[in-house]
Amino acid sequence: MFHANGPTFWELAVQALSSTERGYDLLAPKFDYTPFRTPDAVLDRVGEHLKTLGVLGAGLDICCGTGAAMRMLRPLCRDRVIGIDVSAGMLAEAQQRTADAPGTAELQFVRGDALAMPFHAEFDIAVCFGAFGHILTKDEPKFVAEVARVLKPGGRFVFVTAHMPPLWSPGYWLARGFNGAMRVRNSLVSPPFIMYYLTFLLPEAQKLLEAHGFDVDVCDAGFEGPWSGLRLVTATRRCR
Repeated sequence: MFHANGPTFWELAVQALSSTERGYDLLAPKFDYTPFRTPDAVLDRVGEHLKTLGVLGAGLDICCGTGAAMRMLRPLCRDRVIGIDVSAGMLAEAQQRTADAPGTAELQFVRGDALAMPFHAEFDIAVCFGAFGHILTKDEPKFVAEVARVLKPGGRFVFVTAHMPPLWSPGYWLARGFNGAMRVRNSLVSPPFIMYYLTFLLPEAQKLLEAHGFDVDVCDAGFEGPWSGLRLVTATRRCR
């Protein structure tokens, strides 16, 4: 399914009936052959933007998965780049896939929860790609507070998101249908698999960030093709 080296339908079904952590442990070796991985075209565009921010000391990839964004960050950071993820399987893949990444920053891999990260005011840049669907809406304020806590004053949180698609678009109803099916699954099967679409969208995400001490800039960054609806968000932690 998706690619000759990607997961089969049966493997995806087994993943979906597992916990979030276990599901990604199972998917990890084939994750980069699925459409769930953030495309290089998006990461490359974000990387070009990050180059304009000047020299960065330490970088953090939140919910790093197989390390695609860590590869982007390493040549931009002077000291270290840390990837944090709840899945040991994804971290193992990230360690392998970033071994030859350009740059000299030290790479570190931490198994941990994005809602309780073991850091404090130590990063110049934090990024998060393709993971907002794993954070429940009720937990978004806690997540944003965590991001603010681990960034240095003046540090930046950079990510891509979009506005809510129009009600008449097929994408809107496909996402709503998936979310409904996932809620039914989680009501019947334990432990839950947390993955929902249409999360952390604009303008709500911007308002939430501003309420937690960020100055927020939103731009289109020139994303093209199927990603033209994405917006690049740079949230800078205010210096108090």
